[in-house]
Amino acid sequence: MQKYLGVKLIEAEPKNKYEFYMNVKGVDCKEENEDGYLVKYEDNYISWSPKDVFEKAYYPIASNNNTISQKDVDLFIKDVKSIKQGEKTTVTTVTLINGFEIIESSSCVDAKNFNMAIGEKICVERVKNLIWEMLGFVLCSGVHGLNQ
Repeated sequence: MQKYLGVKLIEAEPKNKYEFYMNVKGVDCKEENEDGYLVKYEDNYISWSPKDVFEKAYYPIASNNNTISQKDVDLFIKDVKSIKQGEKTTVTTVTLINGFEIIESSSCVDAKNFNMAIGEKICVERVKNLIWEMLGFVLCSGVHGLNQ
Protein backbone atom coordinates (compact mmCIF):
# COMPACT_ATOMS: atom_id res chain seq x y z
CA MET A 1 0.00 0.00 0.00
CA GLN A 2 1.03 3.60 -0.60
CA LYS A 3 1.90 5.70 2.47
CA TYR A 4 0.11 9.03 2.94
CA LEU A 5 0.96 11.92 5.19
CA GLY A 6 -1.55 13.81 7.28
CA VAL A 7 -1.63 14.32 11.03
CA LYS A 8 -1.20 10.52 11.18
CA LEU A 9 0.89 8.31 8.91
CA ILE A 10 -1.46 5.83 7.27
CA GLU A 11 -1.43 3.37 4.40
CA ALA A 12 -4.12 3.49 1.75
CA GLU A 13 -5.06 2.33 -1.70
CA PRO A 14 -7.78 3.37 -4.12
CA LYS A 15 -10.85 1.18 -3.60
CA ASN A 16 -14.46 2.00 -4.45
CA LYS A 17 -17.16 1.55 -1.84
CA TYR A 18 -18.62 -1.61 -3.36
CA GLU A 19 -15.21 -3.35 -3.57
CA PHE A 20 -14.43 -2.34 0.01
CA TYR A 21 -17.61 -3.73 1.54
CA MET A 22 -17.82 -6.86 -0.64
CA ASN A 23 -14.15 -7.88 -0.84
CA VAL A 24 -12.64 -6.46 2.38
CA LYS A 25 -15.47 -6.49 4.92
CA GLY A 26 -17.34 -9.42 3.35
CA VAL A 27 -20.64 -7.55 3.59
CA ASP A 28 -23.17 -7.20 0.79
CA CYS A 29 -23.05 -3.55 -0.27
CA LYS A 30 -26.47 -2.20 -1.15
CA GLU A 31 -25.40 1.44 -1.03
CA GLU A 32 -24.60 3.55 -4.08
CA ASN A 33 -21.05 2.95 -5.29
CA GLU A 34 -18.51 5.77 -5.21
CA ASP A 35 -14.74 6.15 -5.57
CA GLY A 36 -12.66 6.24 -2.43
CA TYR A 37 -9.80 4.68 -0.50
CA LEU A 38 -9.26 1.70 1.73
CA VAL A 39 -7.40 3.15 4.74
CA LYS A 40 -5.22 1.11 7.11
CA TYR A 41 -4.19 2.75 10.38
CA GLU A 42 -1.19 1.98 12.61
CA ASP A 43 -3.25 -0.37 14.82
CA ASN A 44 -4.32 -2.31 11.65
CA TYR A 45 -7.85 -0.88 11.79
CA ILE A 46 -9.23 -0.74 8.24
CA SER A 47 -11.85 1.70 7.02
CA TRP A 48 -13.09 3.31 3.82
CA SER A 49 -13.01 7.02 2.98
CA PRO A 50 -14.67 8.92 0.11
CA LYS A 51 -12.13 10.06 -2.51
CA ASP A 52 -12.63 13.83 -2.09
CA VAL A 53 -12.46 13.68 1.72
CA PHE A 54 -9.35 11.47 1.65
CA GLU A 55 -7.43 13.51 -0.95
CA LYS A 56 -8.09 16.73 0.97
CA ALA A 57 -6.69 15.27 4.20
CA TYR A 58 -3.69 13.20 3.02
CA TYR A 59 -0.60 13.73 0.88
CA PRO A 60 1.02 10.70 -0.79
CA ILE A 61 4.75 10.37 -0.06
CA ALA A 62 7.07 8.62 -2.51
CA SER A 63 9.02 6.60 0.05
CA ASN A 64 7.73 3.80 2.23
CA ASN A 65 10.63 4.00 4.69
CA ASN A 66 9.68 7.15 6.62
CA THR A 67 11.70 9.58 4.53
CA ILE A 68 10.86 12.59 2.42
CA SER A 69 12.14 12.36 -1.16
CA GLN A 70 13.13 14.97 -3.71
CA LYS A 71 9.97 13.98 -5.63
CA ASP A 72 7.82 14.75 -2.54
CA VAL A 73 9.41 18.20 -2.26
CA ASP A 74 9.10 18.97 -5.98
CA LEU A 75 5.45 17.87 -6.14
CA PHE A 76 4.59 20.08 -3.16
CA ILE A 77 5.24 23.17 -5.32
CA LYS A 78 2.18 24.34 -7.23
CA ASP A 79 3.40 27.59 -8.77
CA VAL A 80 6.46 29.85 -9.01
CA LYS A 81 6.30 33.55 -9.92
CA SER A 82 9.22 35.97 -9.96
CA ILE A 83 9.55 39.70 -10.44
CA LYS A 84 12.49 42.05 -10.76
CA GLN A 85 12.69 44.44 -7.81
CA GLY A 86 14.86 47.48 -8.42
CA GLU A 87 17.85 46.93 -10.72
CA LYS A 88 19.40 43.74 -9.33
CA THR A 89 16.97 41.77 -7.16
CA THR A 90 14.74 38.81 -7.96
CA VAL A 91 11.73 38.32 -5.69
CA THR A 92 10.12 34.89 -6.04
CA THR A 93 6.79 33.72 -4.64
CA VAL A 94 6.43 29.95 -4.43
CA THR A 95 2.88 28.71 -3.88
CA LEU A 96 2.55 25.25 -2.35
CA ILE A 97 -0.22 22.77 -3.12
CA ASN A 98 -1.97 23.64 0.16
CA GLY A 99 -2.07 27.35 -0.80
CA PHE A 100 0.76 28.42 1.54
CA GLU A 101 3.11 30.98 -0.03
CA ILE A 102 6.82 31.38 0.62
CA ILE A 103 8.68 34.47 -0.60
CA GLU A 104 12.44 34.53 -1.18
CA SER A 105 14.76 37.04 -2.79
CA SER A 106 18.24 37.08 -4.30
CA SER A 107 20.39 39.93 -5.51
CA CYS A 108 23.52 40.35 -7.52
CA VAL A 109 26.26 42.85 -6.73
CA ASP A 110 26.19 44.65 -10.07
CA ALA A 111 22.99 45.38 -12.03
CA LYS A 112 24.88 44.48 -15.26
CA ASN A 113 24.99 40.88 -14.00
CA PHE A 114 21.27 40.60 -13.25
CA ASN A 115 19.72 37.39 -14.56
CA MET A 116 16.12 36.61 -13.59
CA ALA A 117 16.48 32.86 -14.30
CA ILE A 118 19.52 32.53 -12.02
CA GLY A 119 17.86 34.59 -9.28
CA GLU A 120 14.70 32.51 -9.47
CA LYS A 121 16.68 29.25 -9.36
CA ILE A 122 18.46 30.41 -6.18
CA CYS A 123 15.14 31.40 -4.56
CA VAL A 124 13.40 28.14 -5.47
CA GLU A 125 16.28 26.09 -4.03
CA ARG A 126 15.97 28.01 -0.75
CA VAL A 127 12.23 27.31 -0.68
CA LYS A 128 12.83 23.62 -1.40
CA ASN A 129 15.10 23.47 1.65
CA LEU A 130 12.24 24.88 3.73
CA ILE A 131 9.81 22.35 2.28
CA TRP A 132 12.20 19.51 3.23
CA GLU A 133 12.13 20.79 6.82
CA MET A 134 8.37 21.30 6.92
CA LEU A 135 7.49 17.92 5.41
CA GLY A 136 10.08 16.26 7.63
CA PHE A 137 8.44 17.82 10.67
CA VAL A 138 4.98 16.65 9.60
CA LEU A 139 6.26 13.13 8.77
CA CYS A 140 8.00 12.90 12.16
CA SER A 141 4.72 13.92 13.83
CA GLY A 142 2.83 11.31 11.83
CA VAL A 143 5.30 8.54 12.71
CA HIS A 144 5.89 9.41 16.37
CA GLY A 145 2.79 11.41 17.29
CA LEU A 146 2.67 14.90 18.72
CA ASN A 147 3.18 14.00 22.38
CA GLN A 148 6.07 11.72 23.25
